[in-house]
Amino acid sequence: MKVLLRSDIAGVGRRGDIITVSSGHARNHLLPHGLAIVASEGEVVQAGVMRRSRDLRENTEREAARGVAANLAKQSVKVKAKAGAEGRLFGSISTTEIAAALLDQTGITVDRKNITIDTPIRSVGDHVVSVELYSDVVGVLNLSVVAK
Repeated sequence: MKVLLRSDIAGVGRRGDIITVSSGHARNHLLPHGLAIVASEGEVVQAGVMRRSRDLRENTEREAARGVAANLAKQSVKVKAKAGAEGRLFGSISTTEIAAALLDQTGITVDRKNITIDTPIRSVGDHVVSVELYSDVVGVLNLSVVAK
């Protein structure tokens, strides 16, 4: 059965796509939940409109993410943590702490799941952290860890 997706569904397709699914999946899940409509001649035109609006929205979001990535590269975020006399931290800096510091100091909201730490941060000093801002846009964040 051919259906037009009305929203993004992981593993199935994206909004505006016309896909072929089993009739049971369409009747029991997609159609009753409003996730898809049966594809007919008129819906093909509607699919084109949905795809164009999706592409426009994605391009706008991608450009905004690139601007944020350029802004992040220029800034340094400071995180305070308890440390010993030799500069070793009691524990390590987590992505949650980095996201909170980023929001407090720059006003940029980033989900902690999009922050990648290559090696655990367990010492005072400067570190580099990757931040995924969009599916294909990755920014670099300069992180400065200071002792409390």
